[in-house]
Amino acid sequence: MVLSAEDCKLLQSTWAKLAPFTDDIGADSLNRLFRVFPKTKVYFSHLDLTPGSSDIRAHGHKVMKALESALKHLDDVHGTLAELGDKHAYNLRVDPVNFKLLAKCFHVVLATHLKAEYTAPVYRAWDKFFFLVADVLTEHYR
Repeated sequence: MVLSAEDCKLLQSTWAKLAPFTDDIGADSLNRLFRVFPKTKVYFSHLDLTPGSSDIRAHGHKVMKALESALKHLDDVHGTLAELGDKHAYNLRVDPVNFKLLAKCFHVVLATHLKAEYTAPVYRAWDKFFFLVADVLTEHYR
């Protein structure tokens, strides 16, 4: 899926509004993932998955840093996330469907933070972005 120039503008502008809350957004998204899709917990048995735990906050921070890096390099998301894709495919062996499930959770959390600003075009831009990220992370499974 290709991000248009308008998509990129929407991503950058909403990210700027979200930047002060990225750690909360990451933790909230993971908490939602584990609550709504409990089978995803299997990959995190070594962490304290209690909502609000320091482990969830720390992993949420890592996820948000990866997304931030991809957003800063929208012209080369594949190159930016290639190493992370290798890690998830070969070391962690995460089921690729989990990336799509996490994207669903991110949408809910973004809508909660952005409220009325989470318009259809903003949703579409983020959906394309999450699709692109998931595609990059899963291409190493092929």
